[in-house]
Amino acid sequence: MSLLVMRPGLYSTVQDCGRPGHRGAGLSGGGAMDEYALRVANWLVGNDESAAGLELTLAGPTLRTETSLLIAITGADMAPQVGGHELPMWRPVYVPAGAVLTFGAARAGCRAYIAVAGGIGTTPALGSRSTDVRAGIGGIAGRPLRAGDAVPCGEAAGAVAPSAWATAWLTALAKRSAAEGEGRPAAAWAAWYSPPLAYAGGDDDGIVLRAMPGREHGQFTPAARASFYGGRYRVAAASDRMGVRLEGPPLARTTRDELLSHGIVPGVVQVPASGQPIILGADCQTTGGYPKLAHVAAVDLPLLAQAKPGDYIRFKAIDHEEAQQLDYERAKALQALAAAIRYRLP
Repeated sequence: MSLLVMRPGLYSTVQDCGRPGHRGAGLSGGGAMDEYALRVANWLVGNDESAAGLELTLAGPTLRTETSLLIAITGADMAPQVGGHELPMWRPVYVPAGAVLTFGAARAGCRAYIAVAGGIGTTPALGSRSTDVRAGIGGIAGRPLRAGDAVPCGEAAGAVAPSAWATAWLTALAKRSAAEGEGRPAAAWAAWYSPPLAYAGGDDDGIVLRAMPGREHGQFTPAARASFYGGRYRVAAASDRMGVRLEGPPLARTTRDELLSHGIVPGVVQVPASGQPIILGADCQTTGGYPKLAHVAAVDLPLLAQAKPGDYIRFKAIDHEEAQQLDYERAKALQALAAAIRYRLP
């Protein structure tokens, strides 16, 4: 089984939950920028949450199915369609063999995710199927999708067989599609959906990211710290999976001392000599020498992943204890969501 790439979209890659354990050798952990959206998409097609899916950025691809598939689409709204009929998101969707699945530009958010029952079966590299473009490993030849690629899906492709839950939904939705007759979309979907839980951090004044003080927080002037937490920053066009670059009031330090290179991780807010902050993303380098003003709470990294160029970001100060409590509460909510999906039977 496979999805054939007719048009690749702006930047579409195979991603899973990453390849931890290799940062000591200089290799990024990588994985989905919005791990929350990928995990939920996998649950919606009966996969293990760590299965590989497709990550679409800003503008999605055009894909053709070789066989009938059960899919789920989460994350950014890229107006997915089959046969000119728009598909709903955040629920199981049956797509018949030979259907053409199209995506447009993101109407809201930055990254969408496609999960397929059984997962995507590209060859693992160092324990992960995630595409690391800089290292040239994972996914399909370690690069974004190209027209003509065949994205392997399911057991025959080296992933796993669809679960009994997914098979039941695929069978039920295929019958529904056949019963709806002429003039109806070829696809069919569940009447229920999984409401997204991770995207409540924005308003008309921008996306709010909760952040803890970084190691060099005290090296910035009081005015710089007040500006960082009291103003707002615009997401720059140069942003990517390595880092989200921000444009706004420059942030000054109280010292000109250089720092030794040190370990860094996704969510760190670095401030280079320009004074314009950079929030590190999933593909960030493993070491760096820029001062760390703050660290975005893990619970808000899905919001960061959905920030596209031109969006505005604001920061809210929290402490480590609050960040841990937020993480605990989100974990409980996700556990409940996974259970609720598992008990939805056709």
